[in-house]
Amino acid sequence: MILCFLPKTFTLRDPVSNYVTGTMTIHSEEQIVDVHVRSGVYSSDTIFDYTHGYIATRLFSRNACFIMKIKKELIPELREIGRLAFEREVTVGSSCCWQRRDGRSVLGHFKDWILYGKQIENLCTGLPLYQLVATEPLTDADGCASAGIPSILGFHICEELIATGS
Repeated sequence: MILCFLPKTFTLRDPVSNYVTGTMTIHSEEQIVDVHVRSGVYSSDTIFDYTHGYIATRLFSRNACFIMKIKKELIPELREIGRLAFEREVTVGSSCCWQRRDGRSVLGHFKDWILYGKQIENLCTGLPLYQLVATEPLTDADGCASAGIPSILGFHICEELIATGS
């Protein structure tokens, strides 16, 4: 007996206008979720690579790729992610913020792509890469980007604020 697991694709619709704003394809066998959101400045592509344990979001408005380690307590499991996104259910609410640790980026090198995997390499090649870490929510979210699936799941990508002595 041969089992075949075909990818399952869903459409993301705007809750008000019902326009299709994106697609989500779940590749269960490869442990990959591929999300494309087209919504003006909020447009993004996101790869959830559960095999390698990383998420990469390409924000078109920032022309950069943001990579974060999958934390099981913050990121839904593969079998839950489709349901959560389409129900617009927020697992973390506004209690999570992903922050760049410094203003510098790196272009991906061979060792990065081994760590992050081929899917993330295909998404982010040629773009500045920023490693993100989970932090407490910021009181001033003006420097934060909200886009696509990360914002549906309650994540915001923010600049690191450096305290000054003034």
